[in-house]
Amino acid sequence: MDKQRAENAVRELLLALDQDVESEGMKGTPERVARMFIEQCDGSEVELDAVFPSTFEGMVIVRDIPLVSCCMHHMVFYSGRAHVAYIPKGKDVLGISKLARLVSSCSKGFTLQENVTQQIADELYGGVNILGCMVVLEAEHGCMCLRGARTTGSSTVTSVVKGVFRDVAAAREEFLNLVSKGGPR
Repeated sequence: MDKQRAENAVRELLLALDQDVESEGMKGTPERVARMFIEQCDGSEVELDAVFPSTFEGMVIVRDIPLVSCCMHHMVFYSGRAHVAYIPKGKDVLGISKLARLVSSCSKGFTLQENVTQQIADELYGGVNILGCMVVLEAEHGCMCLRGARTTGSSTVTSVVKGVFRDVAAAREEFLNLVSKGGPR
């Protein structure tokens, strides 16, 4: 990535918006904003190969995984949480930190929440020997707060269901009960 070019672009945007980039409060802003976007776009893929032998036969859920991404339509951040579940197939379970890393990796760059949800589910279901997975993302979008509807406090919820979670209603219901406000915390 070209940090200097990004910095110059931010400076030009601020000047186009009639901002004094030399004022005390704005000094360094182009560099900080460029660095922020470079960090957001600097993603690395997660290897889902850290499996551990186990006799576990139930559902694995990691809920309330922090999620931060940047809307590709407005370049404004959205944040919230992800809930990810899977049911192992065979004798191996995935290292649970891999689920949080997968959420973070899929959230990099300029994204749509719907696509992030799909990508997490696709990579998990396609990358590990599991019976099924379910991914739910809840996020508040900065673009909804700052422009257009100017709605604060609303959240967008997206979900993707694969395998046994799609085919067996009881599995979906168990997951939803466990991640809902009424489930154990």
